[in-house]
Amino acid sequence: MRTVFFDLDGTLTDARPGILRSIQYALERLGRPIPPEEDLLWCIGPPLRDSFVKLLDDGAAADQAVSLYRERFGEVGLYENAVYPGVETLLSELNDSGWTVHVATSKAHVYARRIVEHFGLAAHFGQIFGAELSGERSDKGDLLEHALEVSGALPAWSIMIGDRSHDMVGAGKNGLTGVGVLYGYGSREELVRAGARTVVSRVDELRGVLDSLL
Repeated sequence: MRTVFFDLDGTLTDARPGILRSIQYALERLGRPIPPEEDLLWCIGPPLRDSFVKLLDDGAAADQAVSLYRERFGEVGLYENAVYPGVETLLSELNDSGWTVHVATSKAHVYARRIVEHFGLAAHFGQIFGAELSGERSDKGDLLEHALEVSGALPAWSIMIGDRSHDMVGAGKNGLTGVGVLYGYGSREELVRAGARTVVSRVDELRGVLDSLL
């Protein structure tokens, strides 16, 4: 009955290079200023279109930017990525211990599936939940509501693990326990303020925390 939903970017994989370079590519194609990667870190985690709306202050331009982003990300960016050390071991241990394990990411599920399969992690997951290319279910609360309905997981026996506030807020809206990780892109303050039950610094801390929570 125990279920854990993992965010993807910043939780299972370090997706920073591919995401940020694809954002820079889109801005360049639009003839807009190109911030350095360090100034774009806040874009990792939230729904992509929301980030472009903030960057461009223009909804129509944001839609163009999303299309341009996908030009690069769909061919190159999704592979500019790396699995965090210890993740494969953690997933194997959870599988062996009877946990049901899913991915729940605001990234489009067509990309999420390709990434998970590329790194040989697909066998560890029951399902991979992500947004539609149209933007539907890019909000983590909506996504988790859908994931619970499809998977049949019980909120009281489910945990959401992620590195940004959106993961914790989405968990809270759906009655899941939120666990934040600090090796991704969010801060302790951000995660705690958003409702994280607990926060860990390393992948190898997660197994003990999960067992203690459920």
